[in-house]
Amino acid sequence: MLIDIHVHGSRVVGPMRRSGTRYPTPPELLSMMDAAGIDRAVLLSSVSPESATCRVSPEDVLEVCGAHPNRLIPFANLDPRMVDNSPKSDFMPLLQHYKKAGCKGIGEYTPNLPFDDPLNMNVFKQVEAAGLPLTFHIAPRVGGFYGCVDDLGLPRLERVLKACPNLILLGHSQPFWAEIGQDANEQNRNDYPKGPVKPGCLVQLMRDYPNLHGDLSAESAHNAIRRDPEFGFQFLQEFQDRLYFGTDIAHQIQDLPIVGYFRRLREEKLVPEEVLEKITWRNADRLLGLGLA
Repeated sequence: MLIDIHVHGSRVVGPMRRSGTRYPTPPELLSMMDAAGIDRAVLLSSVSPESATCRVSPEDVLEVCGAHPNRLIPFANLDPRMVDNSPKSDFMPLLQHYKKAGCKGIGEYTPNLPFDDPLNMNVFKQVEAAGLPLTFHIAPRVGGFYGCVDDLGLPRLERVLKACPNLILLGHSQPFWAEIGQDANEQNRNDYPKGPVKPGCLVQLMRDYPNLHGDLSAESAHNAIRRDPEFGFQFLQEFQDRLYFGTDIAHQIQDLPIVGYFRRLREEKLVPEEVLEKITWRNADRLLGLGLA
């Protein structure tokens, strides 16, 4: 079993992005999953204007997942400026509607506002009350990026973790995973730092806050766990109950190096099999209540 915690797709052929690629359509996405040996995947929504080159609504996601219920798992999404653009906006009717419709979480959450902005805090508190996990993307600054903005050392994320102890937050993106090492700085935090790892603030945050989980999708996470192989193996074992395999499929043609990495871990027995079972599907099964175990 292989469950992917993070993929994107579009109900119809969408516009090309600056990269010259587009979101895969459902047949393309399923074909990519088949080629990689992925049994099921979480299909994320995209609603914030900063990341809406191709907007994918929760309704789109529910329609696509409804056509492939044994393969795709729906996540809804919100933007904190929706409803009233107020830190007092009531999102519970939306959250209850999407949860009842079958959505298992919220994400990818990408508004380009400070992580602990009152607008974001309002959403986080209500998602916590609704009992849904939330996948976030961190950006290094306001403007020119998508994602919640945090500073070096992730102090804003820590404030959210403290304020919402029952909200499961799945961390993602370069500025999140760069903080796995003490060598994160303003120049490399939105990139892929290399070399040996001395545990950084991300490791300490995961030790201090059990509601912080790790989304292992994209090159940001792949780089973080393979840049120092021995450290990576130890990291996977220490946080085996809060890490989730993922690819971040977001293009109709895309290499997925994380798939080969996990295949090598298994074939060469670099990490205990029970640890790999948790990370590759059991944790997602438990978190999302899929009932597969």
